[in-house]
Order: sequence, then C-alpha cells, then structure tokens
Amino acid sequence: MSSRIRIMLLLDVLALLVACAPGLALAQDGAPRERIRERLLERQHKKAAPVAGRDASARITRPGDYMFSIDHGGLPRSYLVHVPRIYKPDMPTPLLMAFHGGGGNMQLQADDEYYGLISKSESAGFIAVFPNGYSPFARGMLATWNAGTCCAAARDKNIDDVGFVRAVVADVQRRLDVDAQRIYATGMSNGAMLTHRLACEAADIFNAIAAVAGTDNTRICLPSRPISVLEIHASNDDHVLFNGGAGAGAFRDDAKIADFTSVPETIARWTRRNNCSAAPARVLERPGAYCERYSGCRDSVEVQLCVTETGGHSWPGAAKVRRGKEPASQAIFANDVMWDFFNRP
Repeated sequence: MSSRIRIMLLLDVLALLVACAPGLALAQDGAPRERIRERLLERQHKKAAPVAGRDASARITRPGDYMFSIDHGGLPRSYLVHVPRIYKPDMPTPLLMAFHGGGGNMQLQADDEYYGLISKSESAGFIAVFPNGYSPFARGMLATWNAGTCCAAARDKNIDDVGFVRAVVADVQRRLDVDAQRIYATGMSNGAMLTHRLACEAADIFNAIAAVAGTDNTRICLPSRPISVLEIHASNDDHVLFNGGAGAGAFRDDAKIADFTSVPETIARWTRRNNCSAAPARVLERPGAYCERYSGCRDSVEVQLCVTETGGHSWPGAAKVRRGKEPASQAIFANDVMWDFFNRP
C-alpha cells in the first residue's frame, strides 16, 4: 500500500473519530479535512518545522520559525515559535501566546490564511508562540484545552494546561529575550476559553488577554491581580452563542456538551473581578462592528468588548475560514484590535 493511500485512510479514520467521539469538538476550529490532507501529503516531501533543540540552555539568536517539545505532567507537549525579523538578542521583546481552537492544532493557529498572526508578528515586532493542546495522536492533531467546563478529552482527563503554559513561557524566556512586562495571550474558541482561565490562574505572568469567539467557562476564578481582558465575538456565532449555550454549529452530546457562558455574563464577571466602576464607553463604531470599553478599574486595567454583526464562529479579518462556514467579518481585524488594546498605556 502506498504511503499516500495510507495517509488518506488515516484521514478517513480521523474524520470518523471527529464525527463519533463524544464532545470532541464542542467549539471546534480545525481546518477543512482537505486542508489537513494537503498538510500531511506535503510532509512526505518536506521536513517538519526546524527543531532548535531540546536542551533547555539552547538559545535562539536569529529570526525564523522553530519547534520545541517539552515533557509536562508525564506527557510530551509541543509548541511553535515565530521570531520576527526585528528581533535582536539582548533587546526585550513582547511575547504573544496564541491558542488554537478545539479540534485544531498549533500549525493551524500559525497559518496566516486563517489567523494572520505571523504577519502581525512581523509588522508589530512581537514573538509569537503557538502551543499544541492535548491530543491522543502523536502528531498533535484534534487537540483540545482544559478551560474548565470545556473541552472534551483535555477537560475529561483534567490535563494541567495552565501548568503547561507556564512551562512554555519559562522555556521561551530561557531561549529568547522576552519583555516580562509585555506577555499576552490570545486564542480562538476553546483556545479563547483557555485565555480566560489563564487570566484567572496566571495573572502573575500575563499582562492582558484577548479572547476570540470563546467565553469564560472557568470553574473557579481568583486572579492574583487585576488583568486587562478583551472579548471579541460575533453576535451570530453559531458555536459559542452570544447569549449563552452551544449552538447548532457545535458538536453536541448530552453527556459532554458544555453550557457555554454568555458574552454579557463573561464581561460582567471581569468588570466585577477588576472592580470597574465607570459605565462602558463606545470606543469604536463602524458598519458591522462596535467596541465598548470599561475603565475605572483597579490598577488601571480595562475590560473591552468588540462585537461583529456577522462572521459566525471565525476570526474577524481572516482571509479564509473552514469550508461551509460563513466568511469572517471584515469590519474589524482581530489582530489589530487586540494589539491596540495590549499597547494601551
């Protein structure tokens, strides 16, 4: 049997697992099956991303793309790093951790066609890190994050994803000169839910988070300090419904479904946690989108909500979405909005 046929058969099995595994992709953000097939076939002819080494002392001194593996909680875990051209050793550089959606993987989150974060890293000059969630497969496909009440195997196995993220940040800091006062997190869907959990449990590391199409589904939230939070969400999201619950676009199973927190409740939680006193101010309004910002918060942090009218469960401004899904809203570009938010004084 040819390697091409074996790969295609493997993809058929994986597609069946996605369809049948209870709750595997409650907030799924994987690429189309055809896209995954292209990637696997390409790997027959191309080497994987360069591995800079597993030695904790190995330093990255040049721009480029790197892949690392670390052991955490008895599991092998991986992450990708993009170092922008502007990077120079001994020059502290901002760091953005970007988390893929449920059922995705780090390569998909690093795909510029779907998210544009590599291009934003180059234009804004930050280091972009793409960790891989928990996956039962050696290649890290169909991965999920333990964000509290979501999602799937990572949640059910109580995977220590907060500890893993802490380990990745520490590993990156050993390899690169990171500005410790400018470490941020963003994510899509299940990955966005993880950023809310990080804001709750790792505010000592992160200065702000930006969640896209994913709400606060933590079980307990006791931040060690106030933290700035940005929520970007489409009012017509059919996975993580704006007003709460899982929509028809999400895979449903009575035993596994997460009753996703609404966007209004998510914002209310963060304004309470941050002791925000002022009424929200409309800071952006244009056809198809608006943003409201809550100020008067403790330690001068802010909470901001940006809503698009269209786009469904996608990354605003993205050039490409999964097959059969509504095109992403072009009213705003999530990357620009979040970086402006992160850089507010």
